Amino acid sequence: MDERTRADGLTVLVLGADGYIGWPTAMHLSRLGHRVVAVDNLSRRKWDREGGTYSLLPIATMARRVSRWRQVTGREIIWRRADLRQFEAVDALLAEFRPAAVIHFAEQRSAPFSMVDRAHAVMTQVNNLVGTLNLLFAIRDRVPDCHLIKLGTMGEYGTPNIDIEEGYLDIEHNGRRDRLPFPKVPGSFYHLSKVHDSHNIHFATRAWGVRATDLNQGVVYGVDTEETALHPQLSTRFDFDSIWGTALNRFCAQAAVGEPLTVYGKGGQTRGFLDIRDTMACIELALDNPAERGECRVFNQFTEQFSVLQLAELVAEVRRQHGLETEIAHLPNPRVEQEEHYYNAKHQHLLDLGLQPHYLAATLLDSLIQMVEGHRDRVDKVLLQLPSVTWKGGGNEVWRRYSQGRTLEAVEPKERVTA
Repeated sequence: MDERTRADGLTVLVLGADGYIGWPTAMHLSRLGHRVVAVDNLSRRKWDREGGTYSLLPIATMARRVSRWRQVTGREIIWRRADLRQFEAVDALLAEFRPAAVIHFAEQRSAPFSMVDRAHAVMTQVNNLVGTLNLLFAIRDRVPDCHLIKLGTMGEYGTPNIDIEEGYLDIEHNGRRDRLPFPKVPGSFYHLSKVHDSHNIHFATRAWGVRATDLNQGVVYGVDTEETALHPQLSTRFDFDSIWGTALNRFCAQAAVGEPLTVYGKGGQTRGFLDIRDTMACIELALDNPAERGECRVFNQFTEQFSVLQLAELVAEVRRQHGLETEIAHLPNPRVEQEEHYYNAKHQHLLDLGLQPHYLAATLLDSLIQMVEGHRDRVDKVLLQLPSVTWKGGGNEVWRRYSQGRTLEAVEPKERVTA
């Protein structure tokens, strides 16, 4: 039977299903009636052990997650441990399940992690590029009608002094016109890997007729979805350190434990943001409205734009409403980036498909801060201090000394970090 006409929904592979977005997506699609195969190699947990980082919210093992999901909902999520860098494993997955769609989150996602040193830069690009290439070849050979939904990043574009379009730009040059991929100036080896992915996917659509939707996602915030709220063992990650955590997560953690909010540089760095519930909705919309054969769609996936300083001021204002003064401290910027710049990115396509956004509000910030306060005994303040990785190198021995001097089990029970 064609998997697109299954009575109980589509067969969907969620790659990177152990991650911050991957696990909520697997549950969300399962609840919608799709047959979900959750795939991960658990490298994210390994990188936590390497660096002494951890999720503020305790996270269960994948085996416990899928078991609890079955108990709570009566629905099955199929769990497979596999590494996309191994083509035989990828090929076997697609041959076994013949998915109608593949949701691809299985990449190293941290810019600072990619900038630690040469080894981390190489690992990031090998992991991300080889995994995506293996997937493209397996789709071509096993399920050529499969829809690839790939998580990109708004960071691919950089901060050009022109409006950012959704993936493509109409250009007139020397009297001739064409529609070409939007120029990209990424800001780290991680973001570069995403640009290379986009080029490889675009080529595969032209050469092999692959269906692809490239989601250039902004910064995601929040941990609560309809599914994660069902049971504590269904929780997703909340990262708050300088390697894996977002600036907003760090500010919420600092506010909850009475530390200054540390803004890198002037704080004018502006990015797109969206609620994790909107990420679920965007994936659902892309799945329900697949790309055509040979089409490489690009959706800019965010709902609002904020500067880093604006976020810090929003968090400080929420604290003031509780009668608590919060200091904002400016630190030297460890990154090489424009700290004041023009930023106007288009994001219309998902709205046209029916996205109804949630917006960042004081109530949501308050709930995030309260969540952190509820776990304040798990906050290691060392993780909230000076950034341990610099873009120009030379200072990254701080990260090595810190990571080598700690063990994750000191703050996270061993059962939480093994499969």
